[in-house]
Amino acid sequence: MKTYHDILTDGGSDVAGQVQEQERKLRLRLDQIGHVVAVMSGKGGVGKSSLTVNLAAGLKEMGWRVGILDADINGASVVMMTGVARNPEPTDAGISPSVTRDGVQVMSIDLFLKEGVPVEWEAETQRSSYTWRGMVEVAAIREMLADTAWDGLDILLVDLPPGTDRLPNLLDLVPTLSCAIVVNVPSKASTYVVRKSILLARRYLENRPIGLVENMTEFVCNECDTVHHLFQDPGSNELLNEDGVHLLGRIPFDPDLGLETDTGRSYLAAFPDRPAAAAVRSAADALCRLLELSVDSASVLEEAAVKETL
Repeated sequence: MKTYHDILTDGGSDVAGQVQEQERKLRLRLDQIGHVVAVMSGKGGVGKSSLTVNLAAGLKEMGWRVGILDADINGASVVMMTGVARNPEPTDAGISPSVTRDGVQVMSIDLFLKEGVPVEWEAETQRSSYTWRGMVEVAAIREMLADTAWDGLDILLVDLPPGTDRLPNLLDLVPTLSCAIVVNVPSKASTYVVRKSILLARRYLENRPIGLVENMTEFVCNECDTVHHLFQDPGSNELLNEDGVHLLGRIPFDPDLGLETDTGRSYLAAFPDRPAAAAVRSAADALCRLLELSVDSASVLEEAAVKETL
């Protein structure tokens, strides 16, 4: 059996050239985006994607040009949550993202599939697929980053799937990542898992800041304003003891937030005066301040890199 050492040429496919060209396109796209922010959690079911969608709407209200990249290849939900049309159009500049009614730009693998159809990768066999599936998923994210013709973004929110390995994969593609937002709910199980994600993020992000959002903290009755705590755990306070972790906000539970998001409508537009809407807007404002810290952190890293070369 021949190995790749025995193959003298690539058969004219120019694989190396294709990779270099895609890398060039990726760098060019990233240079045109002000900040790339990872939204992550080691725990599923904490409302990470819902927060991403509503946070983007809040940033858009503040006047920022905002985009969302749905990096959850197998569990993509941003298209459904934003209600955007599944009609990505190819142009000379790349694939045009779909746009929400509020003006938030969206890119997801779900845009290229019929509604409800799962992602399936073609292969001769699915045996031992774990050995190559992760690599293919990262390649898909790279293609979406490189081929999407974003319209002058100030902030790109990248909605990562649950898992502690997702941030390092994104950093391989976007080494200039400004910061990460970690989403938690105030339960002991969630906090236990999310703390692991924060420790890994701290290692990979070095001096760049980490924002923490505590979701579904309490239920505020819309009729009597009575506050009901949903969890007995005191919350994410212990996570804030980690270096570089900043609390962006605590979002109360509102059934209408889930309903509006599940039907692709804007919660902030429908219920602008609700406590959860105010909390989302506050978190968006806190994120903007966190991005100012990320600029300072990037300067520190650049200075350190220069000193190492001297």
